Amino acid sequence: MRQTGFRSTKAALIPCFLLLAALFWAGPGAAQVRIKDIGDIEGVRDNQLVGYGLVVGLPGTGDRLRSAIFTRQSLVGMLERLGVNTRDQEKQLDTRNVAAVMVTTNLPAFARPGSRLDVAVSSLGDASNLTGGTLLVAPLMEADGEVYAVAQGAVATGAIGARGQGSSVQRGVPTSARISSGAVVEREVPFELAGRDRIRLSLRNPDLTTAQRMVAAINRVIGAGSATATDPRTVVLMTGHRDIARLLTDIEQLRMEPDQAARVIIEEAPGTIVMGANVRVSTMAIAQGNLTIRVTETPQVSQPNPLARGETVVVPCTNIEVDDQRERRMGILPRSVTLEELVRGLNSLGVGPRDLITILQSIKAAGALQAELEVR
Repeated sequence: MRQTGFRSTKAALIPCFLLLAALFWAGPGAAQVRIKDIGDIEGVRDNQLVGYGLVVGLPGTGDRLRSAIFTRQSLVGMLERLGVNTRDQEKQLDTRNVAAVMVTTNLPAFARPGSRLDVAVSSLGDASNLTGGTLLVAPLMEADGEVYAVAQGAVATGAIGARGQGSSVQRGVPTSARISSGAVVEREVPFELAGRDRIRLSLRNPDLTTAQRMVAAINRVIGAGSATATDPRTVVLMTGHRDIARLLTDIEQLRMEPDQAARVIIEEAPGTIVMGANVRVSTMAIAQGNLTIRVTETPQVSQPNPLARGETVVVPCTNIEVDDQRERRMGILPRSVTLEELVRGLNSLGVGPRDLITILQSIKAAGALQAELEVR
C-alpha cells in the first residue's frame, strides 16, 4: 500500500469512519428482524372464499349418481340452464364422469377486479380421482353471501398411482386438486389507507416488551410521539399529513429485536421438543435410569456320533443380559442454567427424547422450570 493514501487528512478519514460504522451496525443487525416480519397492518388481511361446482371429463372416476344425490341434482340443474331437459329422465342418468367439489381460495387485500387467484378443489362425493377433470364455472362467495370471484379451469392433483392384479401403489391425494390462477376476481373488498389519521399495527406474537421496542424504533425515525402501544398486540401510529404508503414502507424496513417468552413446546406424538432461549432451571438433581433386559435365543444343533445311532436334535440356548445402567448417576444442574447448559446436562445423562419429555414435565411439577410448558 502506498503511503500517500494516509497523508490526506479529513478526506481519508471519512471512508474509514464509514467502514467502522458499517461493521458496528452489522453485528446487532444480524439478530434483529424487520417490523414487517413481526407485525401486520390492522384491516389489511385475506378473506376466505368458498364455492360449489362440478368437475367433468373424468375417466370413469367420478361420483356414482345413484348414491351422490347432490351431484345428480347439480348435473340436472346445470343441463337445464343450458337448455337440455333431463329432469323427466333424472333416474336414468348413470355417468361416472362428473364429481361434485368444494372450491376454496383466499382473497388477498387490495385485490382488484380481474386479478387471478389460485384455488383448491376438493371432492365432495365418492369420486376416486379428479385427475384429468375440468372445473366448470363455480361462483366463490364470502361470509356475507356475495360473489367475489369465479373459478374455472383444468384441475391438477399431482397424485400418481399404479394398479396391478395383486397390489396397487398410490402417492398423493387424488381427490384434492388445485387450479393455478383458476379464479378471476369480480368484486373487491373496499378498504382505503389514504386519508387515515392513525393506523394500527398488530403484532403476530403479542408481547408488551416487543410492542414497546417497536414504538421506540418508530419514534427514533419518524419522531417522538408518532407511535404508542395501547396493549401487548397493538401499536397505534399517528400519520399526520404524511404520505401513508411511503410512511408504511419506511416503517416496515425498521429493524428491532423482539422479546421472546420462556416457553417449552412438547409434541408428544412424534417426540419433538422445542425450547426457547430464555428457558431457565433452578438448582435441582436429576437421575434417570432404566433397567434393560435383553433375551437372545441362539438355538444349537446337537449332532451325535455316527456309530451311536442317535438323533440330530436342536438344543435351545438362551442368553440373558441385564443392564441396570449403574454408570448413570444423579446429575446436578446449577441454578439458573441456560438452554445450552440444560441440554448439555440432560444429554450427559444419556436420555432420549421420550425420557426427556417425562423429565421436563417432572421439573415443571417440582417448580424448578422457569418457563411455560405446553404439551400438545
